[in-house]
Amino acid sequence: MTTLLLDVAKLCASYGRAQVLFDLSLQLHAGEVVALVGRNGAGKTTTLKAIMGLLSARAERLSFAGHSLLGVPTYRIARFGLGYVPEDRRIFTDLTIAENLEVGRRAGRPGHSPWNPERLFRLFPNLSEMKGRRGSQMSGGEQQMLSIARTLMGNPDAILLDEPSEGIAPVIVQMMAEAIRAMKAEGVAVLLSEQNWAFAAQISDRACVIERGETRFQGSMADFMADHALRAETLGV
Repeated sequence: MTTLLLDVAKLCASYGRAQVLFDLSLQLHAGEVVALVGRNGAGKTTTLKAIMGLLSARAERLSFAGHSLLGVPTYRIARFGLGYVPEDRRIFTDLTIAENLEVGRRAGRPGHSPWNPERLFRLFPNLSEMKGRRGSQMSGGEQQMLSIARTLMGNPDAILLDEPSEGIAPVIVQMMAEAIRAMKAEGVAVLLSEQNWAFAAQISDRACVIERGETRFQGSMADFMADHALRAETLGV
């Protein structure tokens, strides 16, 4: 059995008086890709924000690599080895690609080859061809690749990815899928929030289906894809 990294039990989170998550539970193991799937507004992004300490939350358990995340500031959570790629990317548009990568640099994980610009340019060849370009001069898909690459420069044990395929060209989506498979091969765990269930299905080991802020299904992606009634009810497909 692989190492349990992220353990979430009965997670609740709210925006002001509006509660969005209701006793949501999930787990993520080393080298595993888990897809958070659900309709728009189901609570996927809120789940990632609550885990990263960007939103006030309460839970029976919320831990990463043995560290409790409850009440812990985001910068400390990142130091535990949990990376986060938000939906809006948050790259530094005035900096070049190379400079953005350097901002994210942290020491490598023991026993693993560190991520560095050379490895990342092999993973994302498009970035290698424009390493001197500023972030403001990049397309949305290129910015998404840079955001993931910059997060990997921090050498995390796991990454939370929020809607990586949204609004980008199909060819970039396939590059994104290959990059996620490469992360998995390196032992990096990925928790993927994704509305594009077809994209999620081709790269994920397991699915966690969220409906109205609650866990509706947890199991293998193959089992979820085989349950046409569940997919129709929770995703409308």
